[in-house]
Amino acid sequence: MTLATLSPADTRAAIDAGASLVDIRSADKYAREHIPGARNVPLDRIGDLSHDGRPIVFHCKSGMRTSANTKHLEAVTDGTPAYILQGGIDAWRQAGLPTITDRSQPLEIMRQVQITAGTMVLTGVLLGLFVSPDFFGLSAFVGVGLMFAGVTGWCGMATLLRVMPWNR
Repeated sequence: MTLATLSPADTRAAIDAGASLVDIRSADKYAREHIPGARNVPLDRIGDLSHDGRPIVFHCKSGMRTSANTKHLEAVTDGTPAYILQGGIDAWRQAGLPTITDRSQPLEIMRQVQITAGTMVLTGVLLGLFVSPDFFGLSAFVGVGLMFAGVTGWCGMATLLRVMPWNR
């Protein structure tokens, strides 16, 4: 059995009829923007989901993460009717439905990693071209770090960025 999808309009109707909306994105993404009334239970903590038997609608940013994890999501519902918001919060927003946005929250960690890594690579290349070829090593170091993060699932740069003052 796989979870059925609901359009944003059908999801709105389900919520109005008493369904619970669960946002499975990380806490930093939820803090920056979320659907009013949605509970944040990140995918890595979905086993902690408590529910009262009401239907559940899961969502992420685009619907891809929820669709890829349907078996895991089904397992925590204990037979409670459960659905996926088709297209995630992106489709919700495109349908003209409200979201709560807090731009004072820091950018998501992975966006911060992308900006920092890109800046470091560009800096290494420019310094390598105009100052000393030794600076190309900076770009290589960042590349190795990104490959390691992709292979292991652990990103040292993300870990470091999480403890920066703007992310507290």
